Amino acid sequence: MTKKIKLDAVDKQILHDLQSSGRMTNVELAQNAGISAPPCLRRVRALEEEGVIKGYHADVDAEALGYSVTIFAFVGLTSQAETDLRDFEDMINGWDNVRECHMLMGETDFLLKIVAHDWDDFQAFLTGKLTPAPNVSHVKTALAIRSRKNLSGVPISLDDEAQ
Repeated sequence: MTKKIKLDAVDKQILHDLQSSGRMTNVELAQNAGISAPPCLRRVRALEEEGVIKGYHADVDAEALGYSVTIFAFVGLTSQAETDLRDFEDMINGWDNVRECHMLMGETDFLLKIVAHDWDDFQAFLTGKLTPAPNVSHVKTALAIRSRKNLSGVPISLDDEAQ
């Protein structure tokens, strides 16, 4: 488990701005945080080294690239031994169309978010890879009709009182 990092108001402002606009320049970031550019860059690097900032990416429109189907798959495993759980996670890390993987507590072991070009593409993945995979006992799926909110990261309060 990652330790909780103590952040001051400047760190929170930097994180808030980077999370909402990752292409913001260091000068803009520093101005918003009320500090000069060199200490701002040092703070960003420190947040990266601490693992608070894990990386940077572009938010790509799936449909623009031909991925018109999003499915959530609830996967149950035959064994929940730690080595079997890790083997499953390692296996799905090699499947590019699995965009998210969450281990759950309860009757389902994993929730996967899967993208596909179309229904046939997903069916081929489901019957060719996911259901015959080692240790998979059952798979239930739900087709996403639409998505209206898809935020990355976490809420960052700029209030000193809130955490």
